[in-house]
Amino acid sequence: MEANRQLADAISEAGLNQAELAEAVNDYLRSIGRDGTVSDRTVRHWLTGKTHWPHPRQREALEAVFGRSAGELGFRPPAGRRSTTRKEDPVHRRNFLTAATGTAAAVPLAAARPHAVGTTDVIRLRNGLAALTALDASRGGHEALERAALAGATEALGLQKYAASQRIRQRLFSVAANYTASAAWSAVDARQSDRAQGHLNRALYLAGMAKDPVIELRVWNSHAMLALHRGEFSQAVDAGRAAQATAVTRRDPLFASLALARTAVGHSSVGDRRGALRSLGHAEDALAKAGADDPRPSWVAFYGPSELMAITAIVRDEIGDSAGAEAASHRALAAIPKQFRRNRALATIQLALTQLHQHDAEQACATADEVFTLMAGDPLPGRMRSYLGDFLRDLITLAPDSTTAREWEDRYRSEWSQAR
Repeated sequence: MEANRQLADAISEAGLNQAELAEAVNDYLRSIGRDGTVSDRTVRHWLTGKTHWPHPRQREALEAVFGRSAGELGFRPPAGRRSTTRKEDPVHRRNFLTAATGTAAAVPLAAARPHAVGTTDVIRLRNGLAALTALDASRGGHEALERAALAGATEALGLQKYAASQRIRQRLFSVAANYTASAAWSAVDARQSDRAQGHLNRALYLAGMAKDPVIELRVWNSHAMLALHRGEFSQAVDAGRAAQATAVTRRDPLFASLALARTAVGHSSVGDRRGALRSLGHAEDALAKAGADDPRPSWVAFYGPSELMAITAIVRDEIGDSAGAEAASHRALAAIPKQFRRNRALATIQLALTQLHQHDAEQACATADEVFTLMAGDPLPGRMRSYLGDFLRDLITLAPDSTTAREWEDRYRSEWSQAR
């Protein structure tokens, strides 16, 4: 008898315990006119592998709760029996708001208003967060994504007016905080600072209502990045320290590492070389202790050894170690997963800057050209355009008479006009 690890991971990712999953499955069964008889013991049998193929209605309920097939949840039919799980219309399972640009933004539309709100409503709303995160990783921040995230937050808060337990109310606040934080991050990435600040303030309030330290860290992480964009470098350090002080950093070293790495960038920006390298070293130590397979929310999937290397490149270039920064950039690009297209493009810009700062203008321009290839098909996010502008300014300063520099400037201005 083999434990069902895939189901255990899905339960952890959804923030449930066994009793709450049983409640969610029963809620679904009752919504389709069936008796809800699933208990903690039933869930325990699924997890231990004692029951490796639940009966059809239970499989249907599990698929509806998690938005995954029975196979993806680790269940297997007995040998010789074909799966008879009903194929649910994906539109029935999850509706999407279509943004004005034609982009499908993954936020579930409001279901028929319930008399009471339960775990299934929370999970339905959470399912949209992962899709928004995937869209951000590929394309970057943009107004359609921001609007979709705010719509998700509005729906989560709207459910507060229906009957629900205190636990469900806190989870709805948590979901609303995450959607609002997603909207804030989209605005940060799009370089819409004023909107980003308003969303971050709102997200921090909702995170407090939810008593959710993970979202608090997420918000302070974005606050640190927004402060850097505004040139408020001491505030970036303060935001990084606030992220370090959240309770989740004591439970999970990966979150501690992220907060320390963000603080290192702040230190390097104010010229504190020692503080930057000290924070970076602590970030490396913390990440080495983090469990790679521990369940975490989808928004933090970007962070790991490759992203720490990308941040290392930024810090080292800022403190004048361009050769070390170039080495870190190459290591980052060798490891950043393909789905993080925007992050790969940003790491490529950083590599180009480190090469330029070593006075290799021709190689730097060739590297910077790769950004346009990576992001082909989508407008460049505001943050990326800004970094490319930084590259151009340094290029003109360091190689004003270079033919390569003039050609790259023409390419940049052409791409800029097309990206608007």
